[in-house]
Amino acid sequence: MTDTIHLAPPTRAVPVPQATPRRRVSAWLSTHPRARLTLLLTAPLFWLVLVYIVALVLLLVTAFWTVDSFTGEIVTDWTLDNIITVVTGTLYQTVTLRTVGIALAVTVIDVAIALPIAFFMAKVASPRVQRLLVIAVLMPLWASYLVKAYAWRSVLSQEGILEWVLAPFGLHTPGYGLTATIITLSYLWLPYVILPIYAGLERVPDSLLEASADLGGKSWRTIRHVVLPLAMPAIIAGTIFSFSLSLGDYITVNIVGGTTQMLGNLVYTNVGAANNLPLAAAIALVPIVIIFGYLALVRRTGALDNL
Repeated sequence: MTDTIHLAPPTRAVPVPQATPRRRVSAWLSTHPRARLTLLLTAPLFWLVLVYIVALVLLLVTAFWTVDSFTGEIVTDWTLDNIITVVTGTLYQTVTLRTVGIALAVTVIDVAIALPIAFFMAKVASPRVQRLLVIAVLMPLWASYLVKAYAWRSVLSQEGILEWVLAPFGLHTPGYGLTATIITLSYLWLPYVILPIYAGLERVPDSLLEASADLGGKSWRTIRHVVLPLAMPAIIAGTIFSFSLSLGDYITVNIVGGTTQMLGNLVYTNVGAANNLPLAAAIALVPIVIIFGYLALVRRTGALDNL
């Protein structure tokens, strides 16, 4: 009896792909991740530099120009007159202090409200409730900025729902003005404060809270000595949003601020009605300098890593 020999079917030769320029580039990029990352970021960075940074620099350069009082045309003669006017003018000093005060008040209010909400979401709520709360925090962001601002205008008016609720207790709505501006801005920026604080608290290990409880630490002591120090970078990250957004806002104060003015209003007025772009650019330097100073202060805390 002879053994049967099975011969394998003939195999076809795999064609070698042609070394086209596209394949050469692809092969080179596969072995050079830094070059691949550079090419990936080139387009968005170019757009950011061209549209934002260059446009901002060109705007700020006009702060050193003047406007011809007769023709209304911009005169490109370099001068510090606009800067001196903004720094020394009583009106601009008053509005700057008011704007910084509003931004600080909004920041303090938002942090005070956001901390317990974020802590409950991160450490107390069940996963299902946690997801529902995240959706609830994000839902106001789905509505238009103007819709929310005008909603608060209706609530705070003399015939609004707040007046109807407070009247039986002998109280009245604050109406339009500084208080209304702070309330509205606090509502608008609250989600931007809750989310980074919630993300920071989620990273705090539960084992540390359990260890504090095992060692006899009460709830407030645990929050003060364990939770807050670890969550501080996230809290500061939240304040960056509320402070910077309030500092540059001008629409809300136009809707509910009454006669109250902020720096953004002065910039808007000089760009539009006054037709004085150089002075508007000089005023715009003030919040930019304040923001850069604030960012320089918080940089060492690691808060920027939580944005």
